Amino acid sequence: MILKTIEEKIMAKVIRRGRGTVFFGTEFLDVGHPDAVRQALSRLARAGTILRIGAALYHYPAINDKLGGELPPSADAVARAIARRTDSRIVATGALAANLLGLSTQVPAKRVYLTNGPSRSIAVGSYSLSFRHVSPRRMAVKGEISAMVFEALRYLKQENLTEEVVTQLRRSLPLEAKVQLRRDLQYATIWMRPLVEQIVRKEG
Repeated sequence: MILKTIEEKIMAKVIRRGRGTVFFGTEFLDVGHPDAVRQALSRLARAGTILRIGAALYHYPAINDKLGGELPPSADAVARAIARRTDSRIVATGALAANLLGLSTQVPAKRVYLTNGPSRSIAVGSYSLSFRHVSPRRMAVKGEISAMVFEALRYLKQENLTEEVVTQLRRSLPLEAKVQLRRDLQYATIWMRPLVEQIVRKEG
């Protein structure tokens, strides 16, 4: 039997996650001694197989099929890597939540996430990520998309919520997200509930 090198073991895991994934070196301590893992990651980065984008933070870049070049890491992929490292949950909030749900074309320069982990800020490339610790009640929503919907509606404000917003969410959210959103209705602010009920309402 041919034994795999540490680099091969690491890359097997990275490839399973897919291109565009962002990860910390500490996520691979199960494949070897910490020093050996660190050296393997350094060799992979020098070879250009993966890219080092921060302190012990790496990216397996996706490829632009039309231009053939590598795409930069997405802010959301970086945020999820940080959440895994701190064993915490994150929820996009404000303009970021509205943008991710297709309710706004504005791409905020500063991406803000709520978290049950520690508050912190990190800069990656041309953008910055901000994690804001909030109370367990604010993070009690079960569904990830449900939490984003509530945060986006809060950001847009009640007086600005038109029928177009409701229609957009009713059309764009997958069925399973609507099912979970219905279950999470109890966590919505009182004024949001009629809007959420319209979003999850069955057609016909």
